[in-house]
Amino acid sequence: MGTPALEVVGLRKTYAREGRTIEVLDLGRLSVADGEFVTVVGPSGCGKSTLLHILGGFIPPEAGAIRVHGRAIVGPGPDRGMVFQEFSLFPWRTVSGNVGWGLEVRGVSAAERSAVVDRYLELTGLSEFRDHLPGELSGGMKQRVALARVLAFDPEVLLMDEPFGSLDAQTRETMQQELTGIWERTRKTIFFVTHDIDEAVYLGDRVIVLSARPARLREEVPVGLPRPRDIAVRKSIAFLECRNHIWDLIREEKPS
Repeated sequence: MGTPALEVVGLRKTYAREGRTIEVLDLGRLSVADGEFVTVVGPSGCGKSTLLHILGGFIPPEAGAIRVHGRAIVGPGPDRGMVFQEFSLFPWRTVSGNVGWGLEVRGVSAAERSAVVDRYLELTGLSEFRDHLPGELSGGMKQRVALARVLAFDPEVLLMDEPFGSLDAQTRETMQQELTGIWERTRKTIFFVTHDIDEAVYLGDRVIVLSARPARLREEVPVGLPRPRDIAVRKSIAFLECRNHIWDLIREEKPS
């Protein structure tokens, strides 16, 4: 087995609040293989988003090591792309301008930038909207623009923090299907945090279940569902059994 795309060893994080110390994370070891789609769930407030922001380099841990393909990371970097729940698009830039922004900052030539932007607009189904402004788009389309923008600079690992959490149920399921299709075509390594167990099972190769705070690794649940996946898989016995097992694990956790 090769070097993991993403590896966490001995990660700890605490916060000081009103004279007391709050333990947030206490993770021994977890890893994500190259090209693997891993989803993360846990009780509300257990530290899922904090973990993701540490992996992105936005929050420093107290202890532990984080490695991408064996390289230690201590801050943000182009090897990790982050997709947030908020779209964070530039309202004055067109769809193509938003997608190409990161490449522009890095000094990529106009011709190369145009080719990359065209590729990811096609991949995310946005080609015909390339000249639209974000204010003219639906929530689902805005999230596709945000995803295309991150994919355009070709990160080694894609970190996703409940990216569909603000969407309505129908749009959310559509975006889940589209994301699985994009993953099938790109085979990006994805670490996806969500509070939605059905979403975690539908998307993931493996579901990491965290305990109540301080978050520890409760169980790693393999998702033995065939790919490619469509909406019908949600009705299968295997899907329901996996979903119910994860729900039971979370329900057993007592909030601290």
